[in-house]
Formats: sequence, C-alpha cells, structure tokens
Amino acid sequence: MLYSKLPIIFLSTLASEKDGSTNSLIAEFILTHLDDMEAIGIRELAEQCHVAISSISRFCKEIGLQDYNELKTLLTLPDLRFELYSSSPLLEKRIEDYSVKIKESIDQVIKSIQPKQIRQLCQDIQRYHKVALFGLMKAGSVALNLQSDLLMLGKVTYTKISYKQQMEYLKSATQDDLIIIFSYTGAYFDYEFRRLPQSLKRPKLYFVYGGEEPQEEFIETIHFDSLQDQASHPYQLQCIASLIAQEYAYLNKE
Repeated sequence: MLYSKLPIIFLSTLASEKDGSTNSLIAEFILTHLDDMEAIGIRELAEQCHVAISSISRFCKEIGLQDYNELKTLLTLPDLRFELYSSSPLLEKRIEDYSVKIKESIDQVIKSIQPKQIRQLCQDIQRYHKVALFGLMKAGSVALNLQSDLLMLGKVTYTKISYKQQMEYLKSATQDDLIIIFSYTGAYFDYEFRRLPQSLKRPKLYFVYGGEEPQEEFIETIHFDSLQDQASHPYQLQCIASLIAQEYAYLNKE
C-alpha cells in the first residue's frame, strides 16, 4: 500500500478543525512525533497535548478505532517516504522522467476502466437530487474539482473535508442519497467501516479506487489499474473525475 491511512486522517483533521481545538492539538502532536508514538502512553499524550485522557479516547473513536492501543499499533505501519523518480543531474531529464511516469499512469486508467460504469454513474448523478463527493487529502481535492465541474453543469453536490464529517454524513444518509467516494489505495473504509454497515440506511454508494476491492456487496465500484505510487496519485483519480464530468456534460446535451 502507498501509505498508512491514519496520518492522512490526521492531516485531514488539521485542515478541517479550528486551530487550537482539542482534535487539532492531538493530530498535530502525533504527526510531529510519529517515530516516538510507540513509546508514548495515553496519559503522556494527554499531558503533552494539554487535554484530558477522555479526549484522546474520544479522538480515537471519532476516526474509527476501538481505543488508543489500536491507534498505537497502526502507527507502527506507515510509510511516508517521498518517492524520487529520477536521479538525473539534468533538470530537463528529471522533468521528462516524471512526465513519462504520469502519462503511463493515465494510460493505465484509460485501458482498465469500464466505460459503461462511468455512464451508469453519470446517469445516477442525473437521477439523484442529493449527491455527495468524498475523499481524503489528494483524493478530497479530486472530489472538490468534480464538485466545481458539476456546478458549472448545473448540478449542485456536497462535500466535506474531514474524515469525521464524511463519516457523519454517511451514517445519516438514506436511500435518497448518492455518495461517490474517491480512494487511490482503496483504504478509505479500513477502520470505520467495521461498524458502519449496521448503521447505514443503504444510500447508493460508488467507490472509485485503484487498490484492493471493498468487501461490502452494496457498494458499486469503479476500479482502475494502478502501480500505487506517488507519481500516479492524484492524476489517476483526477482523470476519472474529469471523465465523469465530460460524460455528464454529454448526457445533459442529449
């Protein structure tokens, strides 16, 4: 997998919470002390963040974990190393090498997606009054870009920045909702979805992903082949989002 999802959730928390809020303090401390977290207990973390121990426990549950022990276990897994795609001493060659990598990733999408799935999704966007677009960080930017494109085409959609807000929206959604989720690695539901199915009122869900297929049978999927590397992300997701906007525009022209 490209990276552990937890640090991405922490970054999402920092982007969506008020500066100095309890959750932002916890997320910021963890992100700046990732290498030390294995040795930091819940009491010490609470003291370092100047919050109550109960606030740490609540933070863990809000991001879909059972408790602080599970958070510590998962934090031993992340790989946040930046990938350098060319070591050429020439800037022009480094630019060329990177652009070739991006073009290859786009070609992968075009060759692997099923056009009928794109059309079906666009028809559902037409049919549903309530449409939400979700993703985290780079995938969230793709959702925002699609939201902007659809607005120019006369379709109002909704999005939320933080993982917590997205989960709250999912839990309150009904069969009248269409929700499109972008996830490059396919790890979007890794934690919270263990409890989510029981609470869902079965909204229509589309999962656009390049990693492992979700096990939930009520999710419609749009899968694309991917090397799961940083160069391909978010260009592959953006390619699909742009194809969705183009097809939606065409359908509205018919």
